[in-house]
Amino acid sequence: MAKPWPKALYLGILSSAFFSVTYVVNAAMAQAGGDWMWSACLRYLFLLPMLLVLTMRQGWKPVFAELRRAPLPWLLWSTVGFGVFYAPMAFAAAYGPSWMVAGAFQFTMLAGALETPLFQDKDGKRQKIPTRLFPAFAVIIAGIFLLQLEQIRTDPDIGRALLFAIPVLISASAYPLGNRKTMAVCKTELTTQQRMLAMTIGSLPFWLLMAGAATVRVGLPSATQLAQAFLVSLFAGLIATLIFFEGTRLVKDNPQRLALVESTQCGEVIFSLIGGILFLHDALPGLFGWLGLALIVGGMIVNSLLTIKTKSS
Repeated sequence: MAKPWPKALYLGILSSAFFSVTYVVNAAMAQAGGDWMWSACLRYLFLLPMLLVLTMRQGWKPVFAELRRAPLPWLLWSTVGFGVFYAPMAFAAAYGPSWMVAGAFQFTMLAGALETPLFQDKDGKRQKIPTRLFPAFAVIIAGIFLLQLEQIRTDPDIGRALLFAIPVLISASAYPLGNRKTMAVCKTELTTQQRMLAMTIGSLPFWLLMAGAATVRVGLPSATQLAQAFLVSLFAGLIATLIFFEGTRLVKDNPQRLALVESTQCGEVIFSLIGGILFLHDALPGLFGWLGLALIVGGMIVNSLLTIKTKSS
C-alpha cells in the first residue's frame, strides 16, 4: 500500500488531468453561446444524483446528521467552496482560452497559503503561513502576470481583461478556503464521497437560485449544453474532485504538504493547453504565454523542492 504522503502527491497530479476537462469544455460551451450560469449550475445539479448513488452503500445518514448538526456553517462554506469557486470560473470562460483560465487559476496556491492562519492544527494552535514556499509562489505569480500580458496583447480591451482576471482570482481564493473550512467544520467521520455530497447539498440553494436566474435571463439550456455540462460534472465534478479531496485529506494536518498537494493543480495548465489545441483548435500561446506557462510549471517544481527541504529540516 502506498504511503499517505507520496500517494497524496500522485492523487493531486491525477486529479489535475481530470480537472482540465472543466476548462476545455467550459470554453467549448462559451464558444457555442451557452450561458455561463447554466454552465455553472448544471455541473452541480448533475453531480448531486451521481453522489447520492455513489454514497448509497456508505450511507446517507451520517451526511444528513452532519448537515443538521451545523446547517449554517455547511451552507456557508459549501457555497464558498463550490458556488463562489465555480460560478466565476464559468463566467471567465468567455474571456480567455482554456489554458489561460487554468493558468490564472493557479493563484489558488498562494491564496491557500495565505489562508493557512484561518485554521488550527490538531493541537488547537493556529497554523502558520508556509513562508518558505513563497519563492515558488512568486515564480507562479510572475507566470500568471505574464499570462495577463498575453491576454492584453491578443485583446487590448482592458475591460475584458478584468472580466477575465477578477473572476478567476475570486474562484482561486474560494476553492481552498471552502475545502479546508468544510474539513474543519466536519465533526463526523465522513468519507471523501460523503463530504462531497454534504458540500453539494449545502451549496444546492445557491445553484437553484442561479438556475432560476438563468431561466429568466435566457430560457432553458440546449441539449448540447446539457450534454457538455454532464461531461464536466462526471470528469471534473465527480472523478477529479474525489481524487483531489482524497489527496488533501491524507495530508490535512500538515500545511506544507497540503500546500504542495494543492500546487499539483498546475498540471491543469498543461492538460488544458493540450486539450484546447486538440479539441477547440486554440492558437498556440505567444511569447508571454509560453514564458508564463514555463514559470507556472517551474514554480511547481520549486514548490516541491522547498517542501521537501522543509520536511527534512
